[in-house]
Amino acid sequence: MAGLLKLNVFLFFVLTGFFTTGLFYLAYTYTSTSHRYKERGFCLIVPKEHQENSLLQSPHGLSYNQPSVVGPDGKVVPLTPWLAPVVWEGTFDPTLIDSIYKQQNITIATTVFALGKYTQFLKDFLESAEQNYFVGLRVHYYVFTDHPEQVPAVKLSEEHHLTVLTVPSSNRWQEITLSRMARLEELIESRLVNEADYVFSLDVDTKFYGRWGAETLGRLVGVIHPGYYQTPREQYPYERRPESQAFIPSDEGDYYYGGAVIGGLVKDVHEIAKTCREQLDIDASKSIEAAWQEESHLNKYFLYNKPSKVLSPEYLWQDFKPHTDEVKIIRFSQVIKNYAAVRPNP
Repeated sequence: MAGLLKLNVFLFFVLTGFFTTGLFYLAYTYTSTSHRYKERGFCLIVPKEHQENSLLQSPHGLSYNQPSVVGPDGKVVPLTPWLAPVVWEGTFDPTLIDSIYKQQNITIATTVFALGKYTQFLKDFLESAEQNYFVGLRVHYYVFTDHPEQVPAVKLSEEHHLTVLTVPSSNRWQEITLSRMARLEELIESRLVNEADYVFSLDVDTKFYGRWGAETLGRLVGVIHPGYYQTPREQYPYERRPESQAFIPSDEGDYYYGGAVIGGLVKDVHEIAKTCREQLDIDASKSIEAAWQEESHLNKYFLYNKPSKVLSPEYLWQDFKPHTDEVKIIRFSQVIKNYAAVRPNP
């Protein structure tokens, strides 16, 4: 009996020793593994905010195939090579996507620049927007103009508002275009950072023909230019002079983005505006004007800072262009105009 008791006591201490040793080993292993992860730069738990808002930056000079908008079978391509959605008709459910964003109580700021004779386009722009643009969501239009008295009195829906911002006139349409980024940057810093969640900057010489809703919202949003969506990238009208800050080599490029639409979260659009304004200032100090002014600098930005969402040419068409098989619906389009009649200079 005494021998059995001694054996039980012996086994108790042996098992206790194994258990304690195991705990120390597990603790060491966990600490060591966590330390190795930290040393290697791994993140075990990625915050949701980081996942949704992380930048999609691409290194300069990277060689890869040009993305396609339309596949060999003639069907549209719904994803970019960096897995950002390309928004086409049929890729989203409008009722579902709108209901998701309506619950978030968001405000979408929208800037338009109507200087000189471009005020004549405001009425069609605003009236068509009220029929199609973020219907049921809170929108605040900011109209930059040198003729505030010519801003039309358009009836706005209950949650849509409009503010007129008076700016100086210009004798060169290029200067009006070039100043857009600086004014957008200033507006975001002075007001939108506290007043809005998303911001879109749209050309005023345009008209809405179809729905433009919450499917267009994203961290950083660009639109594919309707004139170049099936063009080889070496033929894109990028700025090709190396001395310009907007320079893009002939063997680089994804899409050619239209400058008529810039969008995203307020902080991300601010970064676009700030960066492009800084690059424009550097070019100006060297008496350089990029091929397509701020649109050239925008394309340079989007090449190395990939948009998190890309809008198909449905969201930027041109009224003089015939419909194509892949573009099922025209939502937003640049109107036909006589440039000599509306621009202050050739």
